[in-house]
Amino acid sequence: MVRCCVVLLMWLAIGPAAADPYPVRPVRMVVPFTPAGATDVLARLVGDALGKRVGQPVIIENRPGAGGNIGARIVAKAPPDGYTLIMAPTSIYAIAMTLYAQPGYDVVRDFVPVSSVANALHVLVVNPAVGVGTVKDLLALARQRPGDLNVASQGTGTVSHLEAVMLQQMAGIQMEHIPYKGSAPAVLDLLAGRVQVMFDSVASTLPHIRAEKLKPIAVPTLQRVSVLPGIPTLDESGLTGYRAESWLGILVPAGTPRPVVDRLNRELVAILADPHMRQLLTERGFEPQSSTPEQFAERIREELVSWGKVVKASGATVE
Repeated sequence: MVRCCVVLLMWLAIGPAAADPYPVRPVRMVVPFTPAGATDVLARLVGDALGKRVGQPVIIENRPGAGGNIGARIVAKAPPDGYTLIMAPTSIYAIAMTLYAQPGYDVVRDFVPVSSVANALHVLVVNPAVGVGTVKDLLALARQRPGDLNVASQGTGTVSHLEAVMLQQMAGIQMEHIPYKGSAPAVLDLLAGRVQVMFDSVASTLPHIRAEKLKPIAVPTLQRVSVLPGIPTLDESGLTGYRAESWLGILVPAGTPRPVVDRLNRELVAILADPHMRQLLTERGFEPQSSTPEQFAERIREELVSWGKVVKASGATVE
């Protein structure tokens, strides 16, 4: 009897230590857009660093479509074991809940926030062949040719779509919306002149801006962007109070064990505090910022309200 008790105590003592630590196999990070866009760029940079820290590869899986909702549905239905993450833009955790009648998931019910990661700075760009150099020029042209200019977006319900909606509402102009399944295919058509105008991330457009293949005319934040210091804000350009931001963060399926969430959060906080990573992200047009799960949850609650108002004011809906 004594021997049995000793064996039991020994098993209890070594049992937790002998359990497999997380993670013991590759981790999947879903990107709900096509490759080469801001969400994809950010996911690959952060995913690579995360893989090195946890000792397992982080595999990026692009699942575009429905403004990001296809990727979100996949993660919402994945096993809650910490092996499926999503790099979630604002369109998923805030906009879709109001814009789509049935997005296929509920951001509050189906996900657990891990950490915010960065603000993907945006810029309003035009094809140089359009012949406009300022917001004033663009608005004048749009008023002369109502509905003739095509404005591309990363997809219906994305921040780039609603930025264009806000621009048209505040300026009293009309452009034709052309949605894509991500930034990369939209930018290709913008470069080719098949569409003329787009709000897109600095991360996606900066190489083309530097090559003078795209013309930046404004940024949607209230402050100028450090990598494009000479480009005015839309607020400065006459659309007083215009402001839009596109925050991204990591979510996991609801039910993921808290120790796993905490482990991922610790690693992301460390990654985003690293000076080399911060410089890398800043140079690509991101504003890196980590958070606690609770702080990210609060951001989500706030943006559900603020973007919900934008969607309702726009009158846009998607079945």
